[in-house]
Amino acid sequence: MRDFFAPLEASLKQMIADHGERPKAILMISGHWEEDEVAIMGAAKPPIIYDYSGFLPHTYEITYDAPGAPDVAARALELLQLAGIAAHIDPDRRFDHGLFAPMEVMYPNADMPIFQVSMLKSYDPADHFAIGRALKPLRDEGIVIVGSGLNFHNQRLTRGDSKGPSAEFDAWLFEAMMAAPDKRRRTMLDWESAPAARICHEEEDHLVPIFVALGAAEDEPAERIYHHTSEMTGITVSNYKFG
Repeated sequence: MRDFFAPLEASLKQMIADHGERPKAILMISGHWEEDEVAIMGAAKPPIIYDYSGFLPHTYEITYDAPGAPDVAARALELLQLAGIAAHIDPDRRFDHGLFAPMEVMYPNADMPIFQVSMLKSYDPADHFAIGRALKPLRDEGIVIVGSGLNFHNQRLTRGDSKGPSAEFDAWLFEAMMAAPDKRRRTMLDWESAPAARICHEEEDHLVPIFVALGAAEDEPAERIYHHTSEMTGITVSNYKFG
């Protein structure tokens, strides 16, 4: 099964190599945490939560013992509140698999401080752009902001039924990402008009993290760093970085 994810694994490792200077910490927005108002992980040593069901037994024995980043979490709270965004520290929140799955590849020694910022249950694109915009100063303070999601997430479709819609939406997303910042922002805010948008995302929880990432880098060019169509499922997906 690991061979199935080999291209993604290589891309995640390359992303860290290309970044160069080691970050002070990573802030991750995962498609697996949403709240009524923005919540910020505040624990110094967060445990993990197995927020899935029906997986193979060994997936419930995974550990990822990375440190949290409470000082940076406090700074994130300050920035959000300065922007007029309601937010709070959650001292009990655990690492979800939207975090520990990619981080185990990126930092297998679990030695990178990391914390999560939640999405809003509303999924509103403009609100999540605003969250990213508020957090933007962290990037100048040595913090890497990562959106962990997927540009296709509809597990109800059979493999054959997902091939066309995922390719259509992925092509639309690439065109949107390559546009000038103002056009990119307008296009992404209106994402529901994209081809196959609601086929690929019955609920957009796995798309929302990209709005936060875009808000934190909305005037910077995008680069597609991963693009893959699975031979097994037919699903096409891509990753992007900004700046």
